[in-house]
Amino acid sequence: MRAVLMTISMLTASLAAGQGDRPATDTGLGRSPVLARNGMIATSQPLASAAGLRVLMEGGNAVDAGIAAAAVLNVVEPMMCGIGGDLFALYWEAETGTLHALNATGRAGSRSDAAALRAEGLTRMPGSGPRAVTVPGALDGWSELVTRFGTRPLAELLQPAIRHAEEGFPVSEIISVQWESAAARLRRRPETAEAWLVDSERAPNHGEVFRVPDLAATFRLIAEQGPDVFYRGEIADRIHDYLEAEGGFVTREDMARHESASVDPISTTYRGVEVFQVPPNSQGFVALEMLNILEGYEDLTALGHNSAAYLHRLIEAKKLAFADRDAYLGDPATMRVPVETLISKEYAAERRALIQPGRAAREIPPGMTDDGDTIYLTVVDRDRNALSLIYSIFGSFGSGLVVPGTGIVLQNRGTGFSLEEGHPNELAPGKLALHTNMPGMAFRDGKPWVTYGVMGGDMQPQGHTQVLLNLVDFGMHIQKAGEMARFRHSGSGVGIESGVGADERAALSRMGHTVMTRFGAYGGYQGIMIDWEQGVLLGGSDVRKDGAAMGY
Repeated sequence: MRAVLMTISMLTASLAAGQGDRPATDTGLGRSPVLARNGMIATSQPLASAAGLRVLMEGGNAVDAGIAAAAVLNVVEPMMCGIGGDLFALYWEAETGTLHALNATGRAGSRSDAAALRAEGLTRMPGSGPRAVTVPGALDGWSELVTRFGTRPLAELLQPAIRHAEEGFPVSEIISVQWESAAARLRRRPETAEAWLVDSERAPNHGEVFRVPDLAATFRLIAEQGPDVFYRGEIADRIHDYLEAEGGFVTREDMARHESASVDPISTTYRGVEVFQVPPNSQGFVALEMLNILEGYEDLTALGHNSAAYLHRLIEAKKLAFADRDAYLGDPATMRVPVETLISKEYAAERRALIQPGRAAREIPPGMTDDGDTIYLTVVDRDRNALSLIYSIFGSFGSGLVVPGTGIVLQNRGTGFSLEEGHPNELAPGKLALHTNMPGMAFRDGKPWVTYGVMGGDMQPQGHTQVLLNLVDFGMHIQKAGEMARFRHSGSGVGIESGVGADERAALSRMGHTVMTRFGAYGGYQGIMIDWEQGVLLGGSDVRKDGAAMGY
């Protein structure tokens, strides 16, 4: 398998070398940043960006545009996200000068029983199927954001998604590859295959028009009756009946009890930039801990971008922060160590002292989660309200379950729980799971400077950190910061993109790192930078995705 991935990587590199010359200062970039003065949106799919941009141009604000785009992404990027999943958001309310945070993640079902699963011989949570399903929080998150901050009704914002689901949409390139990779899994269940495969047999091809009439009908029902139909009405009954028949843990009562929570953002500073994340059960604190550890190195820039010495420091910081995540993160009500301790400068200094400059630490056991399929989007409107939003069904097509007749893919977020007895993240009824999702926002002079995210399970803290260092330490613009080659460390070693040269890879190997070639594992980035002095918005969208930043 590694040989196949290496061949793909080499082929990709050779194709890139054959591209035309780009008449710009930086000829190596795939695209320029997008510039606009009034409003901007960046998502992982152009139809979603276009839907949000239209809302902005018609006078809607950042929340209005973001929710319209998120609903479209449920249709056009179904392996990544949907109303069967969860959501986190950061929202800068320009009028009041307040940064709000929302946790719209669902809890474990009331029938959850870790002891029973251990008695069956399981040592970790199932990665798919009915027992991996938790209560979906995303739709309630949409409703909460629109009710508190939006200017347009949710029913109106759902119309572009309804149109694409009903009339069909052309499948974009990278999404078609991801869809095909999940096709065998989708064929295992007739209700899933019927909703999300062509003739219940195959994934749609690049450019092929695909329709999802069941999801269109579900969105119409929500538009007509409101989110209550999902949590306490007809759709909740369908979810309950389906999961009860399949042996799942989530009940009708669990759906009815769901509530999104307004929470206080957590933050640290990195070289004068204030960096915000959402608190646990999100893993956002891991990125803050990594930044605190790395801030103590004054020579990062001098080491050279993506040099072996530079990457070594980042990788070792990641190992330390993830060890803390895996030991402590769970439902905030059960965490053993306060997050304030984990993101303190003093604690970072203790952790930094464990890093040896030229030698990789002995492998730290991997966490309970790794790959995850997620979307991230960000919007800034003409009043400079700013939305940083991430939502997901976790694995590719989540649990692999689709509620019959609805088009709703149910998430497998329960996979994030531990079955270790007494662990703070142990599965229990009504509990929040360790969550990989984490929207980011960085401030300068008390105002938003960059709103950004990098989706992709365990890649998220690693990607956030690499992008922010590109912006702060190396002065890259918003597009270049997300395009540069990235690493991804996991239990099996360090995957490094082909943009890092052979000499640097060899040097990392000599330090004791297990360097691998991995393809398509480095997340997907979107970002918007606000130039307050010029009154200009700068947007970046990852070449690793099909998306686009759009402004007006």
